[in-house]
Amino acid sequence: MLTVALPKGELLKNSIRLLQAVGLDFSAFLDSGTRQLQIPDASGQAKGLLVRAQDVPVYVEYGQAQLGVVGYDVLREKQPQVAHLVDLQFGHCRMSVAVKASSSYRSPLDLPPHGRVASKYVNCAREYFHSLDLPVEIVPLYGSVELGPITGMSEAIVDLVSTGRTLRENGLIEIATLYESTARLIAHPLSYRLNTGNLSDVIAKLREALLVKV
Repeated sequence: MLTVALPKGELLKNSIRLLQAVGLDFSAFLDSGTRQLQIPDASGQAKGLLVRAQDVPVYVEYGQAQLGVVGYDVLREKQPQVAHLVDLQFGHCRMSVAVKASSSYRSPLDLPPHGRVASKYVNCAREYFHSLDLPVEIVPLYGSVELGPITGMSEAIVDLVSTGRTLRENGLIEIATLYESTARLIAHPLSYRLNTGNLSDVIAKLREALLVKV
C-alpha cells in the first residue's frame, strides 16, 4: 500500500485537494473533530500520515512514506536524502532577512560584523551570511522569531514570509530575499526506482493534474 506523508498547517488543504484530483482522498484530516494521524484512502490504494511539516522528509527518507508534500524551505534547511519530483505550485512564500524598520539597516551588508541573527532556519541563515562573507552569530529560535529584533536580542532575523503582515504589525521590514519557496512533491529514492505501490502512475497523474490547473 502506498503511504503519503502530509504536512500539518498551511499546505494541508491544497495537498489534499491535489491528491483528490488523482483519486486519493484524505479529506478526513480536515475534519475538526478528528484526532487521527493515519487514515486509509477509501479506495484502499493508499494511506495518509499527518505529520509536522518539518517531519515530512524524515518519514519519506526513512521509508515510512513513499511520497510526501513539503515546502522547499524545509528541504533547503534539512537537506534530506529524498527524490525531488515536482513543484506543486502552491504555498508561495519567501525566505527573507528582516530588521526593525526604525533601524539604519537597509541591506544585510549593513549589519555589524559578529552581530546576531535569529532564525529557526539555522543552516539556511548560516549559509547565506557565509556567502556574503559576513560573520554573524546565528541564534536558534523556534517560536516568535520577530521578538529577536524587538527585544534587542538580535539585529535581524531570517524567516519565512508570506504576506508580510506579521512583520509589519511588529515594526519589521524585509531587506533581502534568500529564495522563493513553494510546496514540493518528494519520494523515497528506492521506492521511486522500484515503483513501489505503482508510484510512477500516481506521480504521472499528479503531473497531469498540475498541467490542467495551469
